[in-house]
Amino acid sequence: MRHTPIGNTDSNQPMSWNHPNVHKYADTIALKIPGYAHLYEMTDCLIAAQLEAQAHIRNIDPNVLIVGAGGGQELITLGERHEAWSFTAVDPSEHMLDLARKRVTHAGISSTISFVAGTLEESSREPIYDAATCLLVLHFLQSLESKQALLRQISARLKPGAPFCLASINGNPQEPSFFLQMQAWKGHMLSQGISLEDWERFAASIGRESNPVSNAAIQELLIDAGFTHITRYYGAFLVNAWFAVKEGETTYDKG
Repeated sequence: MRHTPIGNTDSNQPMSWNHPNVHKYADTIALKIPGYAHLYEMTDCLIAAQLEAQAHIRNIDPNVLIVGAGGGQELITLGERHEAWSFTAVDPSEHMLDLARKRVTHAGISSTISFVAGTLEESSREPIYDAATCLLVLHFLQSLESKQALLRQISARLKPGAPFCLASINGNPQEPSFFLQMQAWKGHMLSQGISLEDWERFAASIGRESNPVSNAAIQELLIDAGFTHITRYYGAFLVNAWFAVKEGETTYDKG
């Protein structure tokens, strides 16, 4: 559930997250997105700050939902910093989850992690999670209705006051500004050693395997799903990240 076609040799062929070559994802994604590591570090800082601000949660070990966990970067970044946290890592691709498992094992992460192969819709609907992330996933859902449904499903599983971090490719492919951003992004990727063939596969996937929407639409979807305190905290070409809080009563300690 990521933004770069994997395993295909023809830019006209659709991407597949069940191809055995998905292990290459972790080797190249940081080269493709400027500040990739910073996205995850900032995500961790925001989640930790929101959890710390909630006085009632300080004496429990947070349970964090990772939607689209294949690749494992969220688990690596958050798990290394918070051994007491537990994680539920959901992804429909077994190959991508295998990659996440291997990276977590290699990193020696001792946090409790439950790997779930499947969609969020198939999991429990109880509001049991203290925080959630959905990074570089939403743009793969083709319709606005499917994006809306996923955000509502995440919201339904979060406790009131829970922090949520969302990142996706945003924009209107029909606008000149989108084309300009894509050209600049191309220059960045090629300068980082990404092949022209890989770039062409990615460019061809826009509008075919992915469906970006505007930043304004993202904010509306978050509000509709029951989130407040919505702020953008990261941007790199067409990739943007948003922090939000599940609405509802909660107690804060500003001390």
